[in-house]
Amino acid sequence: MVPKILGGTVVDLDDHMIYRQIDKLGMLSHLHNFPEQCQQAWEKIMRFDLPREYKGIDRVIILGMGGSAIGGDVVRRLALAESKAPVWVHCDYGLPPFIANNTLVIASSYSGNTEETISAFTQSLKTKAKKLVLTTGGKLKQLAEKEGIPVFVIDYRAPPRAAFPHSFIPLVGIFQKLGLLRDKSAELQQGLQILNKLSNDLVETTPFVSNPAKQLATKLWRHVVVIYGAELLSEVARRWKTQLNENSKTMAFFELFPELNHNAVLGYDFPPQVKERVFVVLLHSALLNSRNRLRYEATAQLLAKAKIKHELVGAIGKTVLPQMMSLILFGDYVSFYLAILNRIDPTPVDSIDFVKKYLTQF
Repeated sequence: MVPKILGGTVVDLDDHMIYRQIDKLGMLSHLHNFPEQCQQAWEKIMRFDLPREYKGIDRVIILGMGGSAIGGDVVRRLALAESKAPVWVHCDYGLPPFIANNTLVIASSYSGNTEETISAFTQSLKTKAKKLVLTTGGKLKQLAEKEGIPVFVIDYRAPPRAAFPHSFIPLVGIFQKLGLLRDKSAELQQGLQILNKLSNDLVETTPFVSNPAKQLATKLWRHVVVIYGAELLSEVARRWKTQLNENSKTMAFFELFPELNHNAVLGYDFPPQVKERVFVVLLHSALLNSRNRLRYEATAQLLAKAKIKHELVGAIGKTVLPQMMSLILFGDYVSFYLAILNRIDPTPVDSIDFVKKYLTQF
């Protein structure tokens, strides 16, 4: 059933023709390929050999921006639970001062031409740190090959955010090879089974009445969206936020438990005109600390009291990796359907292109 709105009707998400009309550059095809991308990326990284001396590293810094950095953010969250080596994701120019001989610097840039990442990677060449590159090509690949630095070549063509499996799964494999993560093979296979089933539930041919991504996107339409997450879902919340920004062209933000209970919950009252247009999505997992699960309950009560629209979205799977992967795919579909409701092609990123063009003038 298509929801009614004042002055018209929401785009009918069960009308298959609408996708051809709006999604002219084919973002939907990348969503269809998400499980297959994960499988291919895992098989490829398992065949990739790391230099023997890289196994002595005691810290990792991942360089990247936007869709090329989010894989590092998510793997950092995995490593927090299992690795004694600290992991830092650097989304900026230059390098932090803690780079040492036993640091592994991983430069991740889908295009290989990301200005900030090239700046940081170029500076890393002046150090004795171990280095590794993930890219499709560009200046980054040229620099790495010139210096004899290993390059994991991404061979999937897509906007960087739509190639998430190729910026995340290889990092999981690299961390596993370095002993920074336990063997993730079984978890990944469980995750792939969940992704394949979930894809059938979320695909555009699944009708609105049975499609939770279509339903949530319709609720988010014409709202400022705030994503709440905690622990293993912290960077998943970031991914939802950025996908809503880039695909849906929607104003979205994210907050994290338990910190948001020390500040954000006090901002529910004012201004009243704004809170009427806010929708909070709480990403939830049964694996969360029991105290954080209680915080979700208390926060939902505060949101209800403030009459702020909100919804709990639960992760699928028994372990961390499948839960992360399932919620990321779900959020990607939600952002896609919201773009369709906004009647805008999800692929172009005109504002980002404007900033890049502006910077070239100076």
